Amino acid sequence: MRMNQVASANTQPNSATEIAFEFVRALANELSAGRVDLPSFPEVAIRVRRVLADEKSNLEKVVRVVGSEPALAARLLRIANSASLNTLGRQITDLRTAINRMGYNMVRSASMSFAMAQIRNNNKLAGVKPYLDELWERSTLVAAIAFVLARKCTRINADEAMLTGMMHGIGKLYVLTRVADHPELFDSTATVNRIIDEWHAQIGRAILENWEFAEEMVAAVGDQDDVDREGPESADLSDVIAVANLMASFATDDEGLQVACAGRASIARLGLDHEKMTAIMKDTAVEVAALRSALGG
Repeated sequence: MRMNQVASANTQPNSATEIAFEFVRALANELSAGRVDLPSFPEVAIRVRRVLADEKSNLEKVVRVVGSEPALAARLLRIANSASLNTLGRQITDLRTAINRMGYNMVRSASMSFAMAQIRNNNKLAGVKPYLDELWERSTLVAAIAFVLARKCTRINADEAMLTGMMHGIGKLYVLTRVADHPELFDSTATVNRIIDEWHAQIGRAILENWEFAEEMVAAVGDQDDVDREGPESADLSDVIAVANLMASFATDDEGLQVACAGRASIARLGLDHEKMTAIMKDTAVEVAALRSALGG
């Protein structure tokens, strides 16, 4: 849906319609100019991601970057000492050992989760908090499904799939942080949802490109709504995220899920049938609980 459709579909007073129109036009201009970024996103999360992606980085450098944000360091220590990672009950108090115990992929996911939690708790965004809370719940669910799908149906790194699932809604987060400056738009929840549905995947792709995420992750976020995408013979990360996103929409509707999945290209590449999807959703329930416990927020 494009700008003129937002206006024509809106039943608000004319001034609110004009605000929605101008808001969408601003999004389009930012996207075309390559100015899409999240200034409110804690810089430490981006620095952690970059240092972990740098082949020349060592553990000491990672520790220094993480240690620059005490709240993030405290969260990593808590995760490292959680029951799922600390099976022997040996509590650790230093960041270096914590990072070694967790592994870089979990550190990467935890830092992004930390940043999203910081945004959710930003007083300036109090007006959109219900949306942010819903986005967090959805992102955790998609991440957990993506983790299980990658592990059971592909050779794709499951931790990378989990992180991509966590980040799949970053475009929605961007729109919501901008909508917070236009409370008039909340007179119509439908208007906000239409804007998000239309723009979030493109914006998410642009943000992850700006943050220099891996090409596969950028593509997967951009293709997250396309389960009919023509792709390679074997499933890739885009298939995993698109199917995880679809399955999240029908998490409590088994019959609806089967109908929605029939004849979809990504489903076929993942080799999924009703029995496998049912098993994956059961496994996902366990992963969601573990993920939310570990990442907090």
